[in-house]
Amino acid sequence: MSVEFDVDHRLWLLRTRDSAYAFRLDEADRPRHVHWGPPLTLEQATRIAPRPNPVASSFDEPLDDRPELATEGGAFFGVAGLSVRFADGTQALEWTYAGHDTQDGLVVRLRDRHYPLEAELHYRVRGEAVERHAVLRNTGSEPIRLLRTDSAAWTLPRRDGYRISHTTGAWSAEAGLLRENLPTGETTLTSRRGVSGHQANPWVMLDDGTATETRGEVWSTALAWSGSWRITVERSHTGRVTWTGGFGHEGVQWRLEPGETWETPVFAGLYTAGGFGGASRKWHAYVRDFVLPHPEELRPVVYNSWEATGWDVDEPGQLRLAAIAAGAGAELFVVDDGWFGARTGDTAGLGDWTVNRDRFPAGLGPLVAEVHRLGMGFGLWVEPEMVNPDSDLYREHPDWVLAMAHRGRTTLRNQLVLDFGRPEVADWAYKWLHRLVAEHGIDYLKWDMNRAFTEAGRPGDGDPGRVWVEHVRAVHGVLDRLRADHPGLRIQACAGGGGRTDLGILARTDEIWASDNTDAFDRVKIQHGFSQVLPAGVMAAWVTDSPNPLTGREAPLEFRFHVAMAGVLGLGGDLTKWTADELRRTAELVALYKEIRPVVQHGTAYRLADPAVSPLTAVQYVLGEDVVVLFARRPHDHGRPIVTPVLQGLDAAAVYHDVGTGAVHHGAVLLTHGLPITLTGSGAASALVRLRREPR
Repeated sequence: MSVEFDVDHRLWLLRTRDSAYAFRLDEADRPRHVHWGPPLTLEQATRIAPRPNPVASSFDEPLDDRPELATEGGAFFGVAGLSVRFADGTQALEWTYAGHDTQDGLVVRLRDRHYPLEAELHYRVRGEAVERHAVLRNTGSEPIRLLRTDSAAWTLPRRDGYRISHTTGAWSAEAGLLRENLPTGETTLTSRRGVSGHQANPWVMLDDGTATETRGEVWSTALAWSGSWRITVERSHTGRVTWTGGFGHEGVQWRLEPGETWETPVFAGLYTAGGFGGASRKWHAYVRDFVLPHPEELRPVVYNSWEATGWDVDEPGQLRLAAIAAGAGAELFVVDDGWFGARTGDTAGLGDWTVNRDRFPAGLGPLVAEVHRLGMGFGLWVEPEMVNPDSDLYREHPDWVLAMAHRGRTTLRNQLVLDFGRPEVADWAYKWLHRLVAEHGIDYLKWDMNRAFTEAGRPGDGDPGRVWVEHVRAVHGVLDRLRADHPGLRIQACAGGGGRTDLGILARTDEIWASDNTDAFDRVKIQHGFSQVLPAGVMAAWVTDSPNPLTGREAPLEFRFHVAMAGVLGLGGDLTKWTADELRRTAELVALYKEIRPVVQHGTAYRLADPAVSPLTAVQYVLGEDVVVLFARRPHDHGRPIVTPVLQGLDAAAVYHDVGTGAVHHGAVLLTHGLPITLTGSGAASALVRLRREPR
């Protein structure tokens, strides 16, 4: 069983194949952490005694065992993941145990000893992850102010030298992996932008300072939320490490009305003894098995026309590009921004979702029909959450945007944010999206979101902090309704690139546009950070022009392809300017990608070199241990034409042959001495190797 209970010790044990998680109720009915780490039995868990704080005094907490979801009250001086204020001003919580059940995972029910607040702590084992979230219920007649409502808190065993791994970045520089010593005190990772953010992602990994890519204990958690979030990691001077996280950020509060229930997003965690790579592979399996709507599908090769046309979108130009893209092997043709309203630039028309008849005189019908005749699916770019002040929608509904009374309305990228927390706004968005997809036979939407929240309020609303949560829930709701009504529709999540990269959005979409930066040199690092938690099968990556339109760098065509082929391959350049030789080679490389696509998108991934410390980047994919696809990339000329990355995940007793050259390799040699690879060309160079295990 994945959940066990010892009634005498009032202790619960949750078990995965490779780990165990345990907590108990103390004498005051407070749920307290017991164990998170290697597997153990229920009997072993009951023998773990409560630990007194080794330095406890009247200025500190008497116990070292941290709460499962810390609250204000008593001798607790850490970060309270659950903080409320009752009508009379009281903020301390005192729980009494109200039972538990294991019908769908584990639910532990608590209620305050005096005030009308009930809480449920939810736990569920899914694969190697333990999913957690909390539910609050106001059973009284007066509102309760919610100051912080985290999903869960996590506690590590005492170790020396803990490190924290997370991502940092910005627009066009997302997912930069940062691994550093965890300082004593509180470290807060957050987004205050209304989306999960370019600057950070809502996940964190901790290790004791000795873990490598292939070995060592790693504890990690990821929050399934697509809006503002906060994770606070606390390390005491005695080495105790805990963290708590959930939606919202400091200064944002909500009100729990009488009879209302408040549910937090899932905060999932997993443990591995297999190093950072082992943690990543467990996360990849979790995403495929329990998060994605259609994990069994292979993602198509997309051609997106944005970098070819910019704002100069019209039917003849799109038809020409569609013909070339089909010849290159694209399976899905996507028209980006500029097809609707008065959208000839970023200053007007956003929000007016009707086809621009000057550019498409007969509507989108002829283009859609031709794209389908060419054997490709048809997709459109949309940005439902935004509006230009210069638009018919804004002139009709200026009250629909996020705003504060007596304050200006800041425009970023010449646009404002629509308040999806208003039911009429979300309903409007669903209706035009539903109509657009149904009337035009749309196969795919690129759902974009190109600016952060500002003036995030709702004039006249007595509980304006809710907009931070209600907006995201409404976006999720529109996506859920749209997919339910159009089962064949597939959606890419985009927010100015990777600004909305999280498990919450992936439960409702099929892939993520990792960055607006398509420079292959930069993408190596972006994709390395992306892969820490998310699998290659959800990472959209394009091959675009050289010089790159954003950075001006030049790169060989094969290098650009090999970088993009490590994820969901797409094409995004101006194909009308590519030479005949480039288009011929593009078709060959697209065809090759289609051959290896099942291995890349569905296989087990191994990172063989870290681009932050090595001039070589190598990533390997194994599907059933039968096929290996290895991408070795050298962004700059370091005078090493031959490299020998050591492979992982193979059968040491097996023989593998190179599909391209026919060379034979023994598994034991590949696992110890590496695979010789020749990188050709000066400057940026790359190679792709396919190995197949020979039958025994």
